[in-house]
Amino acid sequence: MYYSSGNYEAFARPRKPEGVDDKTAWFVGAGLASLSGAAFLIRDGQMDGSKITILEELKLPGGALDGIKEPKKGFVIRGGREMENHFECLWDLFRTIPSIEVEGASVLDEFYWLNKDDPNFSLERATMDRGQSAHTDNKFMMSQKAQNELVKLFMATRKEMENKRIDEVFTDEFFNSNFWLYWQTMFAFEKWHSALEMKLYVHRFIHHIAGLPDLSTLKFTKYNQYESLVLPLYKYLLDHGVTFHFDTTVTDVDFDLSDPDKKKATYIHWIKEGAEGGVDLGENDLIFMTIGSLTENSDEGDQHTAAKLNTGPAPAWDLWRKISAKHESFGHPDVFAGDIEKSKWESATVTTLDHRIPEYIQKITQRDPFSGKIVTGGIVTVKDSAWFMSWTVNRQPHFKQQPKDQIVVWVYALNSDTPGDYTKKSIQDSTGEEIASEWLYHLGVPEADIPELAANGAKTVPCMMPYVTAFFMPRQAGDRPDVVPEGSVNFAFIGQFAESRERDCVFTTEYSVRTPMEAVYTLLDIERGVPEVFNSTYDVRSLLTATNRLRDGKELTLPGLKFAQPWMKAKVTKNEVGELLTKYGVI
Repeated sequence: MYYSSGNYEAFARPRKPEGVDDKTAWFVGAGLASLSGAAFLIRDGQMDGSKITILEELKLPGGALDGIKEPKKGFVIRGGREMENHFECLWDLFRTIPSIEVEGASVLDEFYWLNKDDPNFSLERATMDRGQSAHTDNKFMMSQKAQNELVKLFMATRKEMENKRIDEVFTDEFFNSNFWLYWQTMFAFEKWHSALEMKLYVHRFIHHIAGLPDLSTLKFTKYNQYESLVLPLYKYLLDHGVTFHFDTTVTDVDFDLSDPDKKKATYIHWIKEGAEGGVDLGENDLIFMTIGSLTENSDEGDQHTAAKLNTGPAPAWDLWRKISAKHESFGHPDVFAGDIEKSKWESATVTTLDHRIPEYIQKITQRDPFSGKIVTGGIVTVKDSAWFMSWTVNRQPHFKQQPKDQIVVWVYALNSDTPGDYTKKSIQDSTGEEIASEWLYHLGVPEADIPELAANGAKTVPCMMPYVTAFFMPRQAGDRPDVVPEGSVNFAFIGQFAESRERDCVFTTEYSVRTPMEAVYTLLDIERGVPEVFNSTYDVRSLLTATNRLRDGKELTLPGLKFAQPWMKAKVTKNEVGELLTKYGVI
């Protein structure tokens, strides 16, 4: 397996791998990683879909990419996915998955046209004082010291950032900037999270720094990601004969590790509908294991019931724990899942039932939420919220079943244990109605109207996720296993907790597609490159643009005496470098 860029390999079709007709494939989990891996086996590995089996603990596919209408509770989304134009592996996949919305188009075509016609950007990124603009005004407001700290992170080696927390790298001067406000709430970083992961994010998305304040960096699907991404991919796999076994929990995998150069998975153990079972594996039986899960042990409350923090047995994590005990190269799951208090937060889905609530949404977003187009353009952060609450309204309807007079809103809070400003209760201890009350308070609804609107004007479903930011915990090399461990002949690890050799970052749909693509291309020796991460971190134009924006457009001060600076500027600008510095606003 190797990485590539450019049209030459992007448009190429690999030849059929030798021996693929003799192979079968098994996937643990039916999240985006497994669904993508199965599609790559079919499209690029040219494996017969009938030889692929996917084992899933839940009763439906999609994993964290959910979106469902619960009969008694209402609409539920545990989270939303922010996408961008340089998710190279994701778009490589979906360019060949037929749309179920637009006849004759791919999912990528549909997405591309949608975002061309309705480009994303925010008109109000943050509020305070109960629905008033926080006047961040698209500024980063970074002092020179804060800028220097960010540059130092950017220039550090990965090794230097291993096992370090973000608050060991930055000072309060950085944390008081708008940059941190934008960054923390958009990506869900906390000060105790990994400085290494933050460094990877800065490098990965350096080309989007300019659009960070107004979220113009982002692109969204038409509906929730289950209906817009999972269902067409699921249909594609079913049409190609892939077998799905739902209500099936994989409990262990056996290995023959006696030969370091020929490590083999030999047996899958599972419990299917309460009965123990399993299957033998030979060298031609490939297994792709999703390890860990950000949505494992999620618990939903309802309008009158708070969600519970489930700290009990966690099948996805327990499976990885059993596997990791068998070889040192299989990772260290408790680095990520060993401190729930630092990896949890809660979200809620609010469905409006009263016309008055959308009026408050429109006042803040400056857009009609019933227009069918972009509304918030990403999250709106309540800067002075004790919960540190953010909320978003994507294109409506967010669900195909959604009545035309309803709006679906996603709310989340980074401070799970802090009492609210209105309810005086933490979000973790709040019912759906109480969460709606706190949100309405910060929306600017008169206090006299809040109880009735929260009770009867909206239906709210809270969801507590114990491991939602587990992959941000401080770590070092080796804590995540390689996608294909050295010496493996028939097994691979996929998903957010497998280590890609490329310079990519987690908590993205891209990473969930990149890891299975690498796994499939490696185990089948497919003669086509896996798309490399977009190289903006090595592009001087992206670096100059980011430098200019981080300084809020202020020119760099040239060294030397004041009277000599015009002469120096004239000398600098009379060459290619000077033209670049001038074009991108640095001088």
